[in-house]
Amino acid sequence: MLTLLRIVKPGLGLLGVLFAMPGLAASERLVLNAEATYPAVMVENGRVTGHAAEKIHEIMRRTGADYSIALLPWKRAYLLALSQASTCVFMTARTAEREALFKWIGPISQTDWVLYGRASRTFGIKTLDDAKGLRIGGYNGDVRGEYLAARGYLVDFVQNDESNPKKLMLDRIDLWVNSTRSSRPLLAKLGLTGKIVPLVTFQRAKLYLACHLSVADTTVARMEAALKAMETDGAYKAIEHKFDSLFPANALKK
Repeated sequence: MLTLLRIVKPGLGLLGVLFAMPGLAASERLVLNAEATYPAVMVENGRVTGHAAEKIHEIMRRTGADYSIALLPWKRAYLLALSQASTCVFMTARTAEREALFKWIGPISQTDWVLYGRASRTFGIKTLDDAKGLRIGGYNGDVRGEYLAARGYLVDFVQNDESNPKKLMLDRIDLWVNSTRSSRPLLAKLGLTGKIVPLVTFQRAKLYLACHLSVADTTVARMEAALKAMETDGAYKAIEHKFDSLFPANALKK
């Protein structure tokens, strides 16, 4: 059976079918949603790749699962996995508030939660508490911004996270919440490396494939077993190394 990858962007609807992906119809067909987040999830030569996406592909290959991947705005991807049968979303932070909402496979990645500021205006921030009363840029549906908002921080949410570094440089926000892996390539793309800098890391989290509660327990168990086998045989670390080499930790320092 062939399954299709789709890419959807806000306001543009279904852009098109990029490629067909073989699967074995041995179990339920899964729809896997994600947000394009370089270098975790991206499209190259008509194929979804990245350090998170390649782990998902390998899990599905090892289980023989029938699946499709759609790239969507994060909030939509998350809500579809929450509301539609046989649908999953990655990369999802596994929080206490979300624990009972999904069936979980992972972790497939890890992240840090970092407050960024302009190099020329850091507000002397040393701890998360120092950011109280400052305007923090987040984006819709992202757990980091939601975490801060729930604790009384002033979070300005946008549809597209790429807007936040620009707003920061224009003094429309004071800080920006993101992660090391995601911020490095984005700042390089915008020509803002060295102009926007990390101020404080306030949380570390593991990221998962989160599936609708309708997904069979046997399917979840097979995917979890495949992931554990990848960790044992080195496939997991090999994928991490391949993509981390694109932007090593010191590659963008000035």
